[in-house]
Amino acid sequence: MTNLKNLNPSIQTRNISDLIAGTGNLYASVVVIARRANNIAIKNKEDLMDKLTKFNQDLDVNMEEIHENREQIEISKMHEKLPKPSIVATEEFLDGKIAFRKKDKNAE
Repeated sequence: MTNLKNLNPSIQTRNISDLIAGTGNLYASVVVIARRANNIAIKNKEDLMDKLTKFNQDLDVNMEEIHENREQIEISKMHEKLPKPSIVATEEFLDGKIAFRKKDKNAE
């Protein structure tokens, strides 16, 4: 997994030839990056929900009585500061950290 602390969360221009070098096809590279970004987003959402459900289990109150919890807010803010999954996936792809297979056309 990419070190998120050293990752620039801003959008950067990329050299298309670097993206093509991974698969030989720009569109195939984009598909690989998009699928990995989706996996990262799902994992991040699950992690956030796991952390936030700890607070909801302790509370057995009506919706009117829900109050803000400082720890819960801090967890949400930390999650918002994480780099976008597409940026993380692109970095992993360019660093060669994503394993992928090409679908065999003759296997159908």
